[in-house]
Amino acid sequence: MENEEMENEEALKLIAEVGKASWEALMNAKRLVKPGAKLVDVANAAEDYMEQKGFGLAFPLNLSINDIAAHYAPSFEDDKIFSENDVVKVDFGAEKGGILGDCAVTVDLSGKFGPLVDAAEAALADAISVVKAGVQVREVGKAIENAIISRGFNPIRNLGGHQVAKHELHSDVFIPNFDNGDDTVLEEGLVFAIEPFATTGKRGAVTESDVWEIYGYNGSTAVRSQDARAILKAVENTYEHEPFAARWLSEVINERFRLYAAIKELARAGVLSPYPALIDTDSGVVAQAEKEIQVEKDGCRILTS
Repeated sequence: MENEEMENEEALKLIAEVGKASWEALMNAKRLVKPGAKLVDVANAAEDYMEQKGFGLAFPLNLSINDIAAHYAPSFEDDKIFSENDVVKVDFGAEKGGILGDCAVTVDLSGKFGPLVDAAEAALADAISVVKAGVQVREVGKAIENAIISRGFNPIRNLGGHQVAKHELHSDVFIPNFDNGDDTVLEEGLVFAIEPFATTGKRGAVTESDVWEIYGYNGSTAVRSQDARAILKAVENTYEHEPFAARWLSEVINERFRLYAAIKELARAGVLSPYPALIDTDSGVVAQAEKEIQVEKDGCRILTS
């Protein structure tokens, strides 16, 4: 066998392995989401589970509740608990060798938003059914839009799926949740996360909040305080590639005020970029469904299942 063929075979094997681990870890996290459970306990347990299975984290566990659509991770010493009225988006992914997984489900603890959850899941299934090499991304978006609107809800139009590349969770190609007119075609072999968001909100849009608990590293620069320098060193040593949670750095500074002051100093200096929690502009309740797929000539392979 040629070296290139062996490398391709190994790459495909790793992509499948990461996808399978992502889904198993997501299902484990889903089981932990119960009324009365602390968000930070669920996040710590789910992230520990992933690492015990021999994988890194593509990003911190996201636990986004009700009108928060995405990017909420528990803070250090977070005292929030799940209530019986919550609709929880659980978003997670494994990492190994720079290969990233990404998948999500919605847990309706209230029992009142089944049709909304079903709309997101139906949109995901319909989108996956149209994916194959040569299909335009607008066609995937149209399938998502039709599935959600036909069930009486709105797609969130300023969120969507994305190409996934090595150490790049959000790579070049965007997958819209509506027909946005983009004629970019899906190429065979590329990996994408298909990610419908359905909302009860009228405008179908999210806005950035002032909650910053997830960060990415941009590159080093000089910073003034000793605490900021200590955090920077830890980030450079451990979190150079993938997004990380602020609370993970409590191993460096175990005092809340100092920890967040140092992180904000690094963000102001441009060393770190925050991923703000994203909130529905109409305070609508949001459901999400997400799977990672690899485009094939006549369809796609579902990686996270």
